[in-house]
Amino acid sequence: MFEGLDEIDWSKMGHAYGTAEEVPALLRGLASAEEETRGDARSRFYSAVHHQGDVYRCTAASLPFLFELAQDAAAPDRAAVIELLVSIGGSALERLEFERRFAQDSADAGTEGQDAEADDAYWDYVGHPEAAALVRERAEAFIGFTAEPDRLVRQAAIPALGLFVDDAERAFAVLRERLAAEPGAVERLLVLRTTAVLALRRPEVSEFATAWFGELLDDTALDPTVRLGALVERARCVPGFDADEAVRAAIGLLREQPAPADDWWHAPTPAAPQPAIEPGSAPAHVIAAFEELDRDGKVHSPVTGLLSSFHEVLNGRVAERTELLAQQLRSEDAGARMDALRMAKELIRSWRGDHGPLIALIGDHLADPRPQVVAEAAAALAACGPLAESARPALAAFVAERCGGPCEQCGPRRWAHSRRELRRAHQEAALALARLGDERALPSLLVALDDGVDAWRAIPAAGHLPGAAGELAPRLVDRLRGFDLQQEQTEQEVAGVLAALGSLADPAGLSAVEEVLDQAARDEQWPTVRYALRALRQFGPAAAPTLPAIRALAGPAAPGNAETALAAITTLWAVGADPDEVLPLLLPGLDDDGGPFRAIDIDDVADLLGAIGPAAAAALPRLRERATGTDWNGVHCAAALWDIGGESEAQAVLNVLLPAWKNNAYTGRVVVPCLERMGPAARPAASALQAQLALPGRGEGLFTTIEEDENLQRACRAALARLDQPDAQQGPTDRA
Repeated sequence: MFEGLDEIDWSKMGHAYGTAEEVPALLRGLASAEEETRGDARSRFYSAVHHQGDVYRCTAASLPFLFELAQDAAAPDRAAVIELLVSIGGSALERLEFERRFAQDSADAGTEGQDAEADDAYWDYVGHPEAAALVRERAEAFIGFTAEPDRLVRQAAIPALGLFVDDAERAFAVLRERLAAEPGAVERLLVLRTTAVLALRRPEVSEFATAWFGELLDDTALDPTVRLGALVERARCVPGFDADEAVRAAIGLLREQPAPADDWWHAPTPAAPQPAIEPGSAPAHVIAAFEELDRDGKVHSPVTGLLSSFHEVLNGRVAERTELLAQQLRSEDAGARMDALRMAKELIRSWRGDHGPLIALIGDHLADPRPQVVAEAAAALAACGPLAESARPALAAFVAERCGGPCEQCGPRRWAHSRRELRRAHQEAALALARLGDERALPSLLVALDDGVDAWRAIPAAGHLPGAAGELAPRLVDRLRGFDLQQEQTEQEVAGVLAALGSLADPAGLSAVEEVLDQAARDEQWPTVRYALRALRQFGPAAAPTLPAIRALAGPAAPGNAETALAAITTLWAVGADPDEVLPLLLPGLDDDGGPFRAIDIDDVADLLGAIGPAAAAALPRLRERATGTDWNGVHCAAALWDIGGESEAQAVLNVLLPAWKNNAYTGRVVVPCLERMGPAARPAASALQAQLALPGRGEGLFTTIEEDENLQRACRAALARLDQPDAQQGPTDRA
C-alpha cells in the first residue's frame, strides 16, 4: 500500500504549521491496526494538513493515497477516510468558486492582474485546483461507496454525489435510487440534503429536484420524517416559498412523528464529584467552557439537523419560527425538546420580536422531570437577560423547590448536589434569577461562596444583587484576602471578585479593594491594579479615603504604564477629585504625540473629558481638531465635544457621528447615547434612529448579547423622545 509515497519530496511543501514532511507518517497512521494511532493521525491531519478546511499542495498530494485506503475493503475506519476525502474535495470546490466570483468582480472593477507577485506565491502554496480536479476524476469511486453494505461508509459518501459528479442528471438519478434503497432515516435525509445541494449548484436539475421533493411531500405512505425532509429541502431550493404554508405543513408532520423507540434518558449521567482542579492545571471556568462546547455539539433527535436547516431557511421570519419552535418544544421526544431549547435561545439571541410566548414555553420546561432538559431551559433563560422577566416566577419556584424529606441536597443546597446534571440545572436557574436582580437567588449563591463549590460561577452573579450586599460583601472580601496575588493563575479570579465588590459598592469591601491595589502596585502587577481601580470607580465618592493611593498611580512620575496611569486619573475623577487636579494630568493626552498616553488610543481620554463636561472647556480646541473622520477616535472626540461645548458644537458633532455610524455599525455604542444626550439638537439623526429600531436582527451581529441590544433600542427610543423637547433644554448633560 502507498506505493510511491516516499518518492514525493514532502519537504518542499507546507501545511498550517510548517513543512509537510510528516504527511507520510500521518497517512500510514490512518492505516494502522491500532485505533488510538488512527485517531491521533486523523486529528493531526485535520489540524495541520486540512487546517480549518484549507487545502494545501500537500493536501492535494495526499488524495491518491487516501483514495487507496478508502477503496481497501480490509482497511479500518474507511468511513472516516471517505469523510475526509469529501471534506477536502468540498473545500477545494468552494474555494475555486470563491476565486471565480472574485475574479469576475475584479474584472468588472478593472482591477484584475494586480499584485501578480503575491498571486504567484499564493498559487505555489495552495492545492485546491489539483484537489478539485482529482475528486471529480474519482467520482465513480464515490458512487460505488454509496452502494456498499456498511451504512457508515454510505453516510460518508452520499454528500459527494452533490459535489463531484460532473453529469448532474446522472447524480440526480443515483440519488433517487439511493432514497428507495436506503432503509434508515439518517441516510434518507442525507440523500434529500445532497439532492438540494446538487439542485442549488446545477440549475439544469433544479426543476426536476424541486418537483421530486413535492412528490415525496405529498406521498402519505412515506415516513413523516422523510416527508419533512422533502419539505425542508424544497424550501431551500425555492426562494419564494410560502413560509406560512411550509410551517403549517412542518408542524403537521412533526405531530405525526412516532415516539422514540428507546429513551436515552433512562441512563442518567452517573453521579460524579466536581473535577478536581489541581494547582497549575486548567482553571474551573476553562474546564466548564469545554464541557459547554461538548454539550452544544451533541444532537439528541434525528430530526434536529433537518429542523436547524429549516430555521436557517426561515431566517428572520420570527413569527413563523416561533410557531415551529412551539411545536418542537411540545414534542413527546425529550431529546427533540432538548435541542429545541437551544434553537429557541439562538432565535431570541439573534432576532428582535415578540418573544414572550416562546420564553413562557421555555419556562414551562423548568418543571420537566429530566434535569438535563431543565438545565437547558434555565441556561436559555439566563442567556435571555432582561427578556426572561416573564419566567421569573417559574425560576424562583424551581430554585426554592424542596423534596419534602430529610434530604440535605435540596433547595439551595442543590447548588452543590453530587449529581452533576442536578447541580447544573439548579445553578443555571439560580444564575438566571440573579441576573434579573431577584434576591431569591441569594441562598444558592451563599452555598456556593460558603462551600466553595463552583464559586467562580456565583461571583459575577453576586454583583447583580446590591440589596444583599450585607451578606455577600463579607464573603467576597474573605475570598479576596485568601488569594495569593503572586500566583499568575489567580489573576482572573481576583478580577471577578473585584468586579463583584465594585458592583455591590458596599463599604465593607472598600478596605479589601485598597489592600489589593497597594499590594499589586508594589508587585508591579498592573492588570490587577487596573481591576482594583475599576472597582473603586464604582464605589464613587465613598472611596474618597483611597485618594492618596490613587494619586500615587496617576501623576506624571507614577510607576506603571500609560494604561494604568489613565485608569488612575479616571478613578480620581469618579471618586471625587476636583477638575483642577484631573485636567492637567489628562489634557496632554490630546497632544499630537499622545503625550504620556501615546501608547494607547485617545478614546478613554476623550470619554473622561466628556464626563467632566463644561469644566473641561480648555480641551475644546484640541477636541475640534481630533473630531474629524469616521474612525473611533473621531467618534469619541465628537461625543466629548458635545458634552463639553453643547449646542454650539452640535453641527460639528453630527458631521462626525452620523457618517461614522453609517460606515461602522459598531460605533452605535458611542453614537446613540450621545444622540440621546443631545436632545432636540439631534433632530437630523431621527431617520437613522428609526432605521436602527426597524432592523429585524439584533444590530446585524453588532451587539453580542440580548441585554446590549435591548439597551441600544432603549437608547434609540429615548433619543427619539427627546427630539420633541423644547430647545431651551439643550446643552451639555450630566452623563453620570
